[in-house]
Amino acid sequence: MTAAKRKIVVSGARPTGQLHLGNLNGAIKNWLKLQDEHECLFFVADWHALTTDWAESRDIGKNTIEMVLDWLAIGLDPKRCTIFQQSAVTQHAELFLLLGMLTPVPWLERNPTYKEQQQQNVEGKDLSTFGFLGYPVLQAADVLIYKANAVPVGIDQAPHIELAREIARRFNTTYGEIFPEPQTLHAESLKIAGTDGRKMSKSYGNAVYLTEDPAEIDKKLSRMMTDPRRARRTDPGDPADCPANHSLHKI
Repeated sequence: MTAAKRKIVVSGARPTGQLHLGNLNGAIKNWLKLQDEHECLFFVADWHALTTDWAESRDIGKNTIEMVLDWLAIGLDPKRCTIFQQSAVTQHAELFLLLGMLTPVPWLERNPTYKEQQQQNVEGKDLSTFGFLGYPVLQAADVLIYKANAVPVGIDQAPHIELAREIARRFNTTYGEIFPEPQTLHAESLKIAGTDGRKMSKSYGNAVYLTEDPAEIDKKLSRMMTDPRRARRTDPGDPADCPANHSLHKI
């Protein structure tokens, strides 16, 4: 594509642990395609990791290195995209502060992810902090600082991009046209079931990690439920109703 047609695309991930098959098929495979189509900036969102893990920050440095190594192994190429650490660009925090001055609290309280995580806090973390309430403003700063045209997100993250657009509009109305309103880039995304049939997540302890030993992966998968409608183990099952088949085996 010509330089005039290439969009600025920004996306990031929190260094909260090993990458698993859900991360690979839900986001990173799309990143691989985008790095050849647009001007892409992919960052380690280490400040975002503090929004839910402020009391347990000792592993962020190690997780950052491991996650970037996984990105490189999967195929992200520093010659075709920009990979960086959020906290190394302190202007993210400066813009976060400025945008926070004009963002109404009700805009943050209606965030569906905020409500859901407050209700389903499976790890019992302290989420009653300003940082957790205001993290969508930091997300907006991450995107607007580069005047991004698009952000690749899943359906559950779309409200965050709409909030970034609202913040950009309010800023532009007050101070002049500075930031373009980023568009939601709905790339193809697969929802990967974990070993217990729920969405694959480190928090649920049901993930298959990219760097796990093959023997450990085999041990996890051999214990998975197949067709949950079978009354007895000897009954024939339907592959269409088997979490192991329609999720993990197909990918």
